[in-house]
Amino acid sequence: MDLFTHVIFAYLLSFIIWGPAAPQYIAAGALAGGLPDADVLLFPLTRWFPSLHHRGAVHTVVGVTVIAAVGSLLVPYLPYFTHASTLLYFVAMEIGGLSHLVLDGFTNYAVRPLLPFSGRSLRLNADVAVSLVTMTLTGVTLVVLVFEHGNVPFGVWEETAWILVGVYGGYLVLRGVARWRAGLLRRTFGYAEVLPSTNPWRWLLLEETETPDRYHIRFRRLELGTGVTGSDRTLDVTKVAPTPGPVPTPQAALERTYSSAMSKSEWLAESYHFGEVVEKGPVYEVWWYIVSQAAGRRAYGVHGEIDRTTGTMNLRSGFMRLPTATPM
Repeated sequence: MDLFTHVIFAYLLSFIIWGPAAPQYIAAGALAGGLPDADVLLFPLTRWFPSLHHRGAVHTVVGVTVIAAVGSLLVPYLPYFTHASTLLYFVAMEIGGLSHLVLDGFTNYAVRPLLPFSGRSLRLNADVAVSLVTMTLTGVTLVVLVFEHGNVPFGVWEETAWILVGVYGGYLVLRGVARWRAGLLRRTFGYAEVLPSTNPWRWLLLEETETPDRYHIRFRRLELGTGVTGSDRTLDVTKVAPTPGPVPTPQAALERTYSSAMSKSEWLAESYHFGEVVEKGPVYEVWWYIVSQAAGRRAYGVHGEIDRTTGTMNLRSGFMRLPTATPM
């Protein structure tokens, strides 16, 4: 989830727990809900401390607890916070921080909340990590809360908070039920994974196998209420070193560019990816892209050309227009 959605969700959860009479604990919970994403500021240290990478040590129960313990001592000295129970500040920030882990695990990005005791992942795959729906909802919520601050009676603010609790809660329930239904259909049609999209009714059924020498992926769109639509998209490639020389076929172009494309983008290499190729005169034009991030004919990945005679390739990463529409 994006940072502001984490903050708003923790704010509303804290409102449910503490009630409108304890705004200091609501604010502390909201603050803690966003703090785990501050680990992106630690990237200069990841060279020496790899565990500090984004969604690493800070995105664990231990990390959240350390933040809550330190925060409970410092928060009372921040502007707009009152001096109150250190223990209750700790509880509020612990709950806010844990809500961050739960929301991240609710999406298609995994966290490992039990590190260093267990490497087991938490990934429900019920929503995309950067969702236009939640970002829009969060934006509207921020505008409403800022507008109401100091401008409406206390009772109106309280009613607004309860309405927002219902909206956010309803959205999460909708996503959870849709994920459960998509999981049933995944097993029915024999796929290994189900991936969400921004649309709660649209999912992607997928299977992937990767070895040091080969890569295989098969995927297809699922529309809840309609069923599986379209046809399978399948790719099997042998991982070939980017050596010079003639490139006789489109399949050879995909295989020759695979390793170079993955090295161009770590994000691409760590995600479910698919490749397409089109003959274009003396070169093959090649697209490698992230399946779950593709929408229509737009996607993020690596795009470029490989010379059919010499094998010389020119690849670049970024958002690109695809030759065919993707199932998402």
